[in-house]
Amino acid sequence: MKLIVGLGNPGQRYERTRHNLGFLVIDRLAAQHRIALADGICRSVVGEGFCGESRIVLAKPQTFMNLSGEAVECLARECSAEDVIVIYDDLDLPFGRIRIRARGGAGGHRGVLSIIERLGGAPFYRVRVGIGRPQPEVDPVEYVLQPFSTEESEQLRPTVERGAESVISLLRDGPARAMACFNQVL
Repeated sequence: MKLIVGLGNPGQRYERTRHNLGFLVIDRLAAQHRIALADGICRSVVGEGFCGESRIVLAKPQTFMNLSGEAVECLARECSAEDVIVIYDDLDLPFGRIRIRARGGAGGHRGVLSIIERLGGAPFYRVRVGIGRPQPEVDPVEYVLQPFSTEESEQLRPTVERGAESVISLLRDGPARAMACFNQVL
């Protein structure tokens, strides 16, 4: 089983913000694979199904971003950390850019830091979806919680679709091929 977790914040207030890109990719994967998402276990919205031959569990933690590790630790009890894929927004990548990594640090992302701490530093796959950096006068904490700009909104659908495709490629083609395909500059 593969556990695929999209990071975000629960509630309508955060629904269409940059910090919820992980949730949007999970919603796309659920629609593509006809997986119903519902309140479930481990303080998460979850759904179970298949992506090709791979049995997958899709999850959106409802713990708020900074406590994502609590939900992921609970959900990952049924699999090893190497079977965990976490999808999240990344300030250090231009908007729409995808980068897949097998391990690494949190890069300042508190949700990822929470997961690293709760999984004891065990490696897990990361699908980073770029949101770009704000202007110098804008606090990054405020920036990630703002709605997408008009320009970003126009690019949002293809960005979410590429995020979903990168996860499917990880499952179907393996990490080396997925990284070679999606880590390229477009």
